[in-house]
Amino acid sequence: MSGADWARAANILCVRLDNMGDVLMCTPAMRAIRQSAPGRRITLLASRSGAAVAPFVPEIDAVLTYAAPWMKNSAPHGAEEELAIARALKERAFDAAVIFTAYSQSPLPAALLCYLADIPLRLAHCRENPYRMLTGWIPEPEPEHGIRHEVRRQLDLAASIGCIPDSERMSFAVRDEDLAWMRRRLAAHRIGVERPWVLLHPGATAASRRYPAAHWSRVIAMLADELGVDVALAGDTGDARVIAAIIDAAGTALPATVKSLAGELDLGGLGAAIALAPVLVSNNSGPAHIAAAIGTPVVDLYALTNPQHTPWQVRNRVLFHDVPCRFCYKSICPQGHHDCLHKVEPAQVVAAVRSLLRESGADACLPAHHPCKIRY
Repeated sequence: MSGADWARAANILCVRLDNMGDVLMCTPAMRAIRQSAPGRRITLLASRSGAAVAPFVPEIDAVLTYAAPWMKNSAPHGAEEELAIARALKERAFDAAVIFTAYSQSPLPAALLCYLADIPLRLAHCRENPYRMLTGWIPEPEPEHGIRHEVRRQLDLAASIGCIPDSERMSFAVRDEDLAWMRRRLAAHRIGVERPWVLLHPGATAASRRYPAAHWSRVIAMLADELGVDVALAGDTGDARVIAAIIDAAGTALPATVKSLAGELDLGGLGAAIALAPVLVSNNSGPAHIAAAIGTPVVDLYALTNPQHTPWQVRNRVLFHDVPCRFCYKSICPQGHHDCLHKVEPAQVVAAVRSLLRESGADACLPAHHPCKIRY
């Protein structure tokens, strides 16, 4: 592989096969690749979750959806589907493929797919010698030589072929029509009309990354009682059960200033809600990364399943309780106690919200209060 070969590559496949937040953390690297040669075209190969974000990423020209059998939670299927996606890739005559992975993932299945698709240039980090599967092999340095933020990891991969972006910010373009619709919904719920407001997103695909419903209920009550802010609860239809559990846990103590938007928001609406919110409170999941891409301050309830996914280049407070079993990479807590999140007190969350509102100047109407000690 030579720099000249990559400089001539115009039709490039970028592969990221896990979740929406993972795709978002690749957007600065995709920008670097796209900007490094005139007229370059980027196609994303992603899971259904990852592909959903493509319409909001200007760096992506096209998207192909693929449920790779080597990825977590994918449904089993026969080899014919792999051969079909290889044929589909071959038909598009890609000049090169960049395979983005977390350091705990092997790029070799995706590399084989690209090899079968006759994509001549194939770049990835790889722990073992890939031989002909990769034409550009970047030996895997993590975690033995330190762990980089996921965004930095992918930027470094792009830099290995001479691609440097004009900005390292993540990408998520909020549409004007979504903003207009969201403003109408907020006004209909009278959210943010008379007082500051905060957006809460309690959902997460992995149970190990969900803050407890009873804690969320206490956070909501304290935000209303101590800070006097409106609270909006956001989530798709899949999060409706989580939000219902939070509301049930609050019981009659649920303040009238709290409104649920559960099931009302598609991804465009969620992006608009995050863009309009003074502060987002979220588990470590896709919405936290959308907030970082948009620039909305975020309180990230950070389960210690992974170390490299904290909010990127945005004002934030990362809250967790340190545990000996940190960085387990598990979707279900193997210890059964969830202490890395369960021991984050609601008062810490409220103090973090207050401090971010203060930094943004949105706290003018808040009552005087001595902030609680929080973990950053």
